[in-house]
Amino acid sequence: MYRPLLATLLLGLFPATQDINTDGMTLEKMAIAPPSTELQFDDQLSASGIVIFNSDNGQVVYGREQKIQRSMASLTKLMTALIIVENHELDELVTIPHSVVDMIGNKAYLPPGEKFTVGDLLSALLINSANDAALTLAQFHSGSSSAFVGEMNERALELGLRSTSFTNPAGLDNPAHWSTPQDIAWLAMFAMRYPEIADRLGRAGQRIVSTAGDSIQLYHTHALLHKQSTTQAEVLAGKT
Repeated sequence: MYRPLLATLLLGLFPATQDINTDGMTLEKMAIAPPSTELQFDDQLSASGIVIFNSDNGQVVYGREQKIQRSMASLTKLMTALIIVENHELDELVTIPHSVVDMIGNKAYLPPGEKFTVGDLLSALLINSANDAALTLAQFHSGSSSAFVGEMNERALELGLRSTSFTNPAGLDNPAHWSTPQDIAWLAMFAMRYPEIADRLGRAGQRIVSTAGDSIQLYHTHALLHKQSTTQAEVLAGKT
């Protein structure tokens, strides 16, 4: 039975499964596994870059320009989340820095000076795809965004992501910020081993509350998580 992952610039779709097993599997094995001819999606998927693989043996069952480097946008946040869950407890408190005011792009509008738990900020990062949450967590962990980016690139190399380069923790456009569908697929599969990440990627929404009592309603940016009744297969988790 296939348990594939589709990764593109716009969509990460994880069909429902009970376990995601990456033990003993490497990106190199995934890359050299012979493609399967069982699945054909040419007329069904419009994304320019796609990879679907069997998580049990690393076999690529479908690919379209999966090794071509391109902007990864907010799929970047998978690496940001991975570093945070590998190094912090969810109940740690984080003060929102004033630098979030100048953050561009999608935001949760975290109030500067207030405190949220790491878990709530992780929810804002993965559910709402909030750039201000990415900046807050990066500065909390490393002291600065640039130092955090250094850790992101080191972790990418440790995971064997040879075609990935990070310049910021949120996914803002930059000529040197890129990856491939194949690298992102492997990163997503590894990140999904952590229930702290997998659970949040599957929530349609959540309300987070600061220690001062201010609440923020989060809504998942992935449309398929809001249309479960109309999909042919259950969607376990997703990231745009």
